Amino acid sequence: MTSRFRHVALIGKYQASGARAQADARDGVMEGIGTFLESQGCTVFVERSTCEDEEADAGANSRYEALSVEEIGQRCDLGLVVGGDGTMLGIGRQLASYGIPLIGINRGRLGFITDIPLDNYQATLIPMLAGEYEEDHRSLMHAQVMRDGASVFDALAMNDVVVNRGATSGMVELRVSVGRHFVANQRADGLIIATPTGSTAYALSAGGPLLHPAVPGWVLVPIAPHTLSNRPVLLPDADEIVIELVGGRDASANFDMQSLATLAIGDRVVVRRSDFRVRFLHPRGWSYFDTLRKKLHWNEGGS
Repeated sequence: MTSRFRHVALIGKYQASGARAQADARDGVMEGIGTFLESQGCTVFVERSTCEDEEADAGANSRYEALSVEEIGQRCDLGLVVGGDGTMLGIGRQLASYGIPLIGINRGRLGFITDIPLDNYQATLIPMLAGEYEEDHRSLMHAQVMRDGASVFDALAMNDVVVNRGATSGMVELRVSVGRHFVANQRADGLIIATPTGSTAYALSAGGPLLHPAVPGWVLVPIAPHTLSNRPVLLPDADEIVIELVGGRDASANFDMQSLATLAIGDRVVVRRSDFRVRFLHPRGWSYFDTLRKKLHWNEGGS
């Protein structure tokens, strides 16, 4: 088979190195995947920070041209991400505006969105590169921290926006509004706004429901609320959500747990649906429910 994707960007542990990156360099994982892609008729590039990590750990220059994220968006028609879900979150947000599809090879632990096992990637990728795949679009949130009427922090999130209390402080008090309607003042350790993609992450561990990726909604999940009747709420993603910090010390807002903004009393975290979505490609026959059964260990021990 000949690949329908002519220019493929190979992306590794985005903005991270260490033991895993060093292991990748020693056992030639990235080099092996690049060679395989070339055998399928692809021109291979590497994302620039991936190349820098590989060179630092292996002590050698990559034989593939290194591109910035912007250059990948302009020149490539596929991104192949090798790592865990955090790697995919980081690059997915940045490439969403370019509409480039992403395939994930799992080199992490859970792998909800990097779902192709490393030990079987060649057999899985051959038909996908030829056009045999399922396409899956994931929504993004656009979040801003507003202070005295001005934006002091701006970020995209694929999983969640989380307002948290300080590590050594008590509860925070948050004023929550949805679609310009006041909801409640909540006292809790924090509050999570999660997309369907993020519903299997922090929101799940805090007691939130699972949302199918096709649901145009968000889930609002309190973290250890003072009032036990404060329960998770499913909201339409067309509504703007505003969380104002009314009380509490050392509070912060996290975006996909990869960027952080320190909050002051009176700050408002404003969350809207982004104009962009991330495009994932999965093997033919892929099902969201297959992923849930495998990753959440459903049906184990049953007859």
